[in-house]
Amino acid sequence: MKKPKLQIIVLFQNLGEEHTYYAQSPVPPLSGALVAALTPSIVEVELLHEMIRPIDYNTDADFIALSFMDFCAPHAIKVASRFRKRGKIVVAGGKYASTFPEELIPHMDSVIIGEAENIWPQAVEDMVNGKLKKVYKAPLDQALKNIPPPRYDLIEPEFLVPVITEATRGCPHRCSFCQLTINPTPYRCRPIKDVIHDLTATDGLPFHKRKTAMLLDNNLGGDMDYAKALLKEIAKLKLWSLGVQFSFDCLYDDAFVDLLVKANCSMAFIGLESLNEPSLASVHKNHNKVQEYKELFEKLKGNGILTFTGLMLALDEDTVSYYESLTKKLDEIDPSSILLSISIPIPGTPFHQKVESEGRITDKDLSHYEGDHLVFKPKGVTPKQVLAAFYDINRHFYSLKSIMKRWWRFSCSASYKGNLLNRLFRFSLRSVILLKLSFFQRHHAKKKVYV
Repeated sequence: MKKPKLQIIVLFQNLGEEHTYYAQSPVPPLSGALVAALTPSIVEVELLHEMIRPIDYNTDADFIALSFMDFCAPHAIKVASRFRKRGKIVVAGGKYASTFPEELIPHMDSVIIGEAENIWPQAVEDMVNGKLKKVYKAPLDQALKNIPPPRYDLIEPEFLVPVITEATRGCPHRCSFCQLTINPTPYRCRPIKDVIHDLTATDGLPFHKRKTAMLLDNNLGGDMDYAKALLKEIAKLKLWSLGVQFSFDCLYDDAFVDLLVKANCSMAFIGLESLNEPSLASVHKNHNKVQEYKELFEKLKGNGILTFTGLMLALDEDTVSYYESLTKKLDEIDPSSILLSISIPIPGTPFHQKVESEGRITDKDLSHYEGDHLVFKPKGVTPKQVLAAFYDINRHFYSLKSIMKRWWRFSCSASYKGNLLNRLFRFSLRSVILLKLSFFQRHHAKKKVYV
């Protein structure tokens, strides 16, 4: 007897079908592949990332599971409506569904609240048996044990790095703009053996895709003893390349950096956020010290580790003079790549509560809360000045000339151990990663920033 089919869709579009934008991201989000792994075998599973390909509303799937971030919520409601008119059962999950389920319940057949591990298998059983409940709610701060490896085999081949997983959840810091401040949970670590199992459960992938991986933690260094123990085990896998995410304060620990090198870490995503100390203080990111940025970036570059950093505009202490100096300051500290965004007052965060209480929200269209729109009135600068800085910094940083200059500076700074062939291989791989990240962000700016 043929199994019913479940299609998991990770949503991405937010500006309507007439303005669809397909990203050239090298790495997929984790949610879809993880939910697919948690799905019991009573259904056939498909996975679609709307980041790189459109939704097929004529799919033969019986059930649709939607995963999405806040800015995609209006889109999710429209997608659900179209599928339900075709007789499909639609379930919603993810951060927004867990935070604001009441906004989605009228539009979905079921809403998953919280982390899926302990409730998703039962929801699928109920779905197949015609007993689906309107709401499934998981307890907060559940232990992160016995989580299966993500379904890498279902991830589209367009993604350069399909081997993605997480070692931890949460962050010890409480930056006021961060979504993790909404219903915060304790910082939790998975068993190291489970993480290693994830990184090696790669049968069926092309050989070169088995050798690169990304840990999509919010902050790998939230428990430094755990992070070091994990990196020691990852080093034994002899990956070609590892990407990680952590906070700036982790770089004060030289032993941590040494272990990153031994684990063959080639790229670190770090929340830079601002090069203006008062702006950092305004969002409670006091663990970042602007005067130390250059030295810490040089420490990573010298060890052959690329830096991909988040940078925000329109923070409350931003000034015109800061914007005028920003391109020069970026060239001085020299991050390999930046994810530039306009600060987002995500509903439910302390930052949103502050801006809303001061009557500064100017745009309540949630689809604009993705970092490419200014949705509130900034304090020290005008909206026109924010947008001008947004355009100018993107144009400068992602011009072909700037990209090649950064590649050259990194190539001259980085040193690698091993024989000549090994050093050449690592140099070549990091060059590919730097250029891939740079052209991904350049493409994003062309498609969504300059329009």
